[in-house]
Amino acid sequence: YQYLSRYKRKENLDQFTFHPRNIKGAEKECLACLMEFCGRRDPSWTELSNFTHFLNFQLRKCEQSVFCSSVVGREFHGF
Repeated sequence: YQYLSRYKRKENLDQFTFHPRNIKGAEKECLACLMEFCGRRDPSWTELSNFTHFLNFQLRKCEQSVFCSSVVGREFHGF
């Protein structure tokens, strides 16, 4: 949700890293955002669960990648 809400507001995600202790937003906002980006008109709880698990997995890999580090980001903006 933290990435999706920032993406929706067209914020720069290159410098953002998720920190579990720094969560913003209410549950209702989170659910609405997930439903918007899920890609299904009326997703089931299983579809939302699969979407969030897949998205979290991909974002964790991205945060751990040397190619997405802040050092590389300074040299190759948006990479």
